[in-house]
Amino acid sequence: MGDPRKPKKTYSRPRRMWTSDQLSAELYLVGTYGLRNKRELWKAQTEVARLRNQARALLSLSAEARHDKETQLLNYLNRFGLVNEGATLDDILNLKIEDLLERRLQNIIMRKTGNKSPYFSRQLVVHKHVSIGNRFINLPGYLVKKNEEQQILVHLDVHRGASGTSQELV
Repeated sequence: MGDPRKPKKTYSRPRRMWTSDQLSAELYLVGTYGLRNKRELWKAQTEVARLRNQARALLSLSAEARHDKETQLLNYLNRFGLVNEGATLDDILNLKIEDLLERRLQNIIMRKTGNKSPYFSRQLVVHKHVSIGNRFINLPGYLVKKNEEQQILVHLDVHRGASGTSQELV
């Protein structure tokens, strides 16, 4: 079972870490999406692999046995905006890591506010300048659901002289 105070690892490292192609691809993704370290990238890769493995396992079942589980998985991914409404299991098998990284709060803030740097968006999120509805969220890796995307607000304090006013963007 394991110790309940020590959660299991949520990522798996690549088998061959030191190939030049692997290193350059990882460095490009880390820089493009403003990830803190490669562990965040490996977590996203593991999550995409888990979803694809579920879809592959469902494809091996008979049609009547997989119908309920297939709709449940497709609805789950549709809530996060990873697949469209009329998607199939083939669409899940075609998921890329970029699709998951695009749904991170940090990246959505970068797109909505027009920030030039993903690291500035990350700083906004970490310093609690971002809220979804009534909740302030300081997790840049938070996966934003489709229905939460319209509720994202960025709160920036602009101090002018002695009176400080609060300005809300987006």
